[in-house]
Amino acid sequence: MSSVMKSYPGVLVLVSLIVALSAVCGQSPPSVQKAERPTPPTRDPRSPGYVAAKELPDGANPPADADGNFIIGPTHDIALGMSAASGIPKGAVIEFTMNSSDSKIYPGIARDAGTFGTVDPADPAKLVVTTSRAAPYARKVSVYVPKQYVPGSVAPFIVGADGPDPLLFATLDTLIAQHDVPVMIAISIGNGGGDAQGSERGLEYDTMSGAYAEFVENEVLPRAETQAHVKLTKDPDGRATMGGSSGGSCALIMAWYHPELYHRVLTYSGTFINQQWPYSAQTPHGAWEFHEHLIAKSAAKPIRIWMEVGDRDLLNPNVMRDDMHDWVLANERMASALAAKGYHYQFVFARNAGHVDRAVRQQTLPEALQYVWHGYPPRKLD
Repeated sequence: MSSVMKSYPGVLVLVSLIVALSAVCGQSPPSVQKAERPTPPTRDPRSPGYVAAKELPDGANPPADADGNFIIGPTHDIALGMSAASGIPKGAVIEFTMNSSDSKIYPGIARDAGTFGTVDPADPAKLVVTTSRAAPYARKVSVYVPKQYVPGSVAPFIVGADGPDPLLFATLDTLIAQHDVPVMIAISIGNGGGDAQGSERGLEYDTMSGAYAEFVENEVLPRAETQAHVKLTKDPDGRATMGGSSGGSCALIMAWYHPELYHRVLTYSGTFINQQWPYSAQTPHGAWEFHEHLIAKSAAKPIRIWMEVGDRDLLNPNVMRDDMHDWVLANERMASALAAKGYHYQFVFARNAGHVDRAVRQQTLPEALQYVWHGYPPRKLD
């Protein structure tokens, strides 16, 4: 039995049922034709139920040290920090490959091409996926090492999903040179393939558990240190996570389930919706549980978070109609829950912006990184 089956027994049960039913009925597992994704409606940040937010002049970003809710756009110009200016030292990027056969945590799954899943007739919030199977993968990992890094020193770092991320590397070149963020390493990790329920990427990013943080800690970071000849801090205040879409929800999941490892989180269009698979009775609504139950019912964790959502962000992009697939509403609810619990957070609602909008990233990433790293290293008392 593969370790993914041991780690996720629901997968084994589903696979067994698929085999049994196929043998009895003589049928192949059903597939769902891909429907063209409808264009999301444009949402108004002043809608009833949304958080009260300060609207900034077009083209402006919030202050890098300000908590709260802000509205930006509709114009999104490239920030100066997005491209390294002439004469600014450029960091090195070291790449290596990780194969599924070497992982004890993620030996690999995939959903058959052209298939998705069907809604459980007894529960519209539950998706039944019968076409997911064991499958190998290879992922690229890119390690950014700034020119200012002193060999042998212990450095803070940021872990990013869906790598490589050249926008992040270029931004760090400029921000580090200007002393706007600490001299840090960036580990940009490729996903294991696919998307959403039944895929390797979905399993890694949408599962509400500490598994992905443990994978990074035990399997990725040691390789990164060896391959890039760097030393990474063990101090959670010197460790950050970031990502977009499911990579964004994953960034918070890493810090939520392992706050002893990460204190700083940066998300674009975070998938704080009901997309977890396999089903879990502990978190039946997946990442929707963050703003539905978890944040309010848990003691505040030492997490500082920057979040963004676009006015044309996703709304019901698949077959589920469970009222838990609105990315804008999910992020609005996240901001409300975080504020009620007293978290340090900054929430940016971007006008004229889609899902993980590239123009918005180019405008906001320098400020977002400065907000996330605000207060590090802590000031020493005289």
